[in-house]
Amino acid sequence: MVLLAAEGLPNAEIGRRVGMTRQTVISWRARYEAGGIDALADLPRSGRPPVIDEAAVVVATLNPPPAEWGVTHWSARLMSAHLAREGMPVSFAEVARIWRDWDLQPHRIETFKFSTDPQLEAKIRDVVGLYLDPPQNAVVVCVDEKSQIQALDRTAPLLPMRFAQAERRTHDYKRHGTTTLFAALEVATGRITADACHPRHRNGEFLAFLKQVAKAHPRVKLHVVADNYATHNHPNVKKWLARNPRITMHFTPPGASWMNMVEIFFGIITRQAIRRGTFTSVADLIGAIRIFIDAYNQRCEPFTWTKTADQILTKAGRQKTSDTGQ
Repeated sequence: MVLLAAEGLPNAEIGRRVGMTRQTVISWRARYEAGGIDALADLPRSGRPPVIDEAAVVVATLNPPPAEWGVTHWSARLMSAHLAREGMPVSFAEVARIWRDWDLQPHRIETFKFSTDPQLEAKIRDVVGLYLDPPQNAVVVCVDEKSQIQALDRTAPLLPMRFAQAERRTHDYKRHGTTTLFAALEVATGRITADACHPRHRNGEFLAFLKQVAKAHPRVKLHVVADNYATHNHPNVKKWLARNPRITMHFTPPGASWMNMVEIFFGIITRQAIRRGTFTSVADLIGAIRIFIDAYNQRCEPFTWTKTADQILTKAGRQKTSDTGQ
């Protein structure tokens, strides 16, 4: 209002532009003329300022909602209604502010998992040791399969990105089948040293892929990190490994496939090539995967493992908490 007045606009026109009455404009102009810019700040209000027991709001938040409400977690409005029923009226905006100040997020939930593997420590130290202190004159690779990759085609062409407008596509799609990507990540270089796509991921496909990895690294000791998927421990695989002693399998603990660094690559290819891709057939999908891997190997860098085995074990074991009674 003050800036518009400085431009010489009449009070009625200023009020129309800012959605205020003419008298309100006159009042604010008078305050500015009397005290300058400082006079535009809120004036002290009469009466006792409200006192909010933030600790009580925090305690109520840390307890579940009443069972008769049938809700699983608090919202700011539900908490405000609950506090009002308890004789402590607090607006939902104040509840939200208190949650921000105390870093409380009732709307969020995360999962956790403790491994019960009796060989947990041995497996963690084995795999982490390969990453942090790999054996000399040997190659360490991480292998796994990314299954059920869908060849999805949109029902209409994509609309390209424009200024102030994101790329757009239809919400519906056509399914053209799936494939499974087998990949081996060379830890020292970050390269995908062998890749193959198969319609299924049984022990036969995995063994064929393992032979492909061994062929890519001839005449050298090969340490292979894998998860505990059943096909990785199939008798046929074990027989082949017995005939090829230069190849040693190292398994991550159950529920800890995140220790297999090829999973990082799977995340990259999903974000950059698969999730937003449009594929008219499985062959089209496989071709796009191979193009991405060829280009990725031209710019790849090794992933750096930073956590020691002791640091992982500190969090991997079941922990006693203050609110579980264990």
